[in-house]
Amino acid sequence: MKSVFSAIGWFFSKAWWLLDGTRRALMNLFVLLLIVVIVTALLTRGPKPLADKTTLVLKLDGNLVEQFSGSPREQVMAQAQGRSTPRQTRLRDVLAVLDHAATDDKIGALLLDVEALQGAGFAGLHEVAGALQRFKKSGKPVMAYADSYSQRGYFLAAQAGEVYLHPMGMVGLEGFGRYRTYYKDALDRLGVTAHVVKAGTYKGAAETYTENGPSPATRESVGLVYGELWSGFTATIEAARKLPAGSLVKGIEELPQRLVAVQGDTARLALQDKLVDGLKTRDQMRDLLVAKGAKDEEGKSFRQVSMGQYMAYVKDAGTPTKLQPGIGVVVAEGEISDGEAGAGRIGGDSTARLIRKAREDDAIKAIVLRVNSPGGSAFASEIVRRELELTRAAGKPVVVSMGDVAASGGYWIAMASDAVIADAGTITGSIGVYGMLPTAEGLMDKLSLHTGGITTTWLAGGYDARRPLDPRLQAALQASIDHTYARFTGLAADARKSTPEKIDAVAQGRIWTGAQAKARGLVDRLGSFDDALQTAVQLAKLEVKAGGKPRVVYVERDLSRSERLLASLADVMAPSLVQALGLDGLPAPVVEELSALKALSQVAARGQWDKAAIAHCLCSAP
Repeated sequence: MKSVFSAIGWFFSKAWWLLDGTRRALMNLFVLLLIVVIVTALLTRGPKPLADKTTLVLKLDGNLVEQFSGSPREQVMAQAQGRSTPRQTRLRDVLAVLDHAATDDKIGALLLDVEALQGAGFAGLHEVAGALQRFKKSGKPVMAYADSYSQRGYFLAAQAGEVYLHPMGMVGLEGFGRYRTYYKDALDRLGVTAHVVKAGTYKGAAETYTENGPSPATRESVGLVYGELWSGFTATIEAARKLPAGSLVKGIEELPQRLVAVQGDTARLALQDKLVDGLKTRDQMRDLLVAKGAKDEEGKSFRQVSMGQYMAYVKDAGTPTKLQPGIGVVVAEGEISDGEAGAGRIGGDSTARLIRKAREDDAIKAIVLRVNSPGGSAFASEIVRRELELTRAAGKPVVVSMGDVAASGGYWIAMASDAVIADAGTITGSIGVYGMLPTAEGLMDKLSLHTGGITTTWLAGGYDARRPLDPRLQAALQASIDHTYARFTGLAADARKSTPEKIDAVAQGRIWTGAQAKARGLVDRLGSFDDALQTAVQLAKLEVKAGGKPRVVYVERDLSRSERLLASLADVMAPSLVQALGLDGLPAPVVEELSALKALSQVAARGQWDKAAIAHCLCSAP
């Protein structure tokens, strides 16, 4: 019997040895293969020279962002788990490619592909449109083609010299605006009460939980912003397409009868209204590109290079050094939260650390803070603002460049700067504060559930989502919110060389476009990101050759060795980050609002009343 067990034991030990050895061998082979790939890449570094008459294909894929979101580890894990991830195109890459290609003799034409463009704010659209206009000045043809054009996509396509559309496509111009979901009646039926305390008549971020529709104040402020943005949007397209003023609005108003007149043919209607220059199938467009450029015999198409491939040919002015100093750029994009946050979000501690890193770098003589944020935690916003204040005190100029949105907390962090430059379409302002404490005592009653306990003070049980809100706690929170608002307006008054009373008159949680904010003294001037860089150069008194560009470095968190390895894998696997909040399948606006409620509930549950003030604007480009 022992011999049988011995034989079985011998068999499994050998089997395990074989399995373990195979595992080790495969891992070693994988590492060896990875080393070979890296060494080969280093030895063959450098892009293959481009041939003459190459067409640059500028495909804007997914969301146009200031900074890619997600750490290398998150990106690799998302790809490995097969999760669908939002695609992203980085704005600064688009601008660099267009500006370099304009002077590249090998690039003979540009094809703009906006078919997959999903999200872009007005500042980003204006930046890309400006770069397209600079490219057009080179004399090279700029063409746009799509099966169908979205509203944002067509805004950029209209900048092209030739706009083509598939014969079964359409140009989807519809206007600005959105509908939000209002939960008051639903919460009442559930027995849930959203106790909102706020400072600011127009601070309507939380009214979806207390009302059944937009308040008069919201209708007034948002209507004014949407109206100005829509007027600028249509005027830009009409100027680019040489259309009569008001023709786009007229076309939308008369759409039903105009479609009937062309038997429902949307592509024909777009051609008739001169929104496009021609209707072409994909193969016809390919033939046109071959005729305007050159044929690629290997690919059986036109000679082309993608934006991603062309990035290898783009050269900048170099990284700042002590002998040749330059500008440090810190990107502040996304929601503002306490503590640490990864790329694509703003953490009070992590973003402040980047600013401090730039301040302590002798090669950086000025900082440009690129803000694209609707706000968030007032406490975290103050942590970031204070770090900028210390930077100025250290003698380094700070210039704020506002992107698509710089509202509420996004405006707060802009208040310690030497200059604030916004795009005309930036959504900014929203100087106001709110807090919210949901309670579900009604739901407890419906379920016949009860609570009870002993506390040493009223505050120990002052907030319990299962019980009615103690009015003393609500009064205390209102006092805290009012104090935060007073600090907000006071800081803004100091920054804008105004008075708290004058700031209060244009604050009250109200949003403005960049142009409206400029008229009310909330920003210094209107301009692009490049204008912000040039302002920083002047303030820092840096020497830049005529027609040249300053040395610029984007100040970001240093990656560890393992993260750099994962980043290289991520580049191969081409993933992006999915923010899984357990709300999959719901419409985006609902997810946005429920996420805010979830965050507020977590703050309340932790009892962090000192950090419960929210400087947030539930606003985005329409």
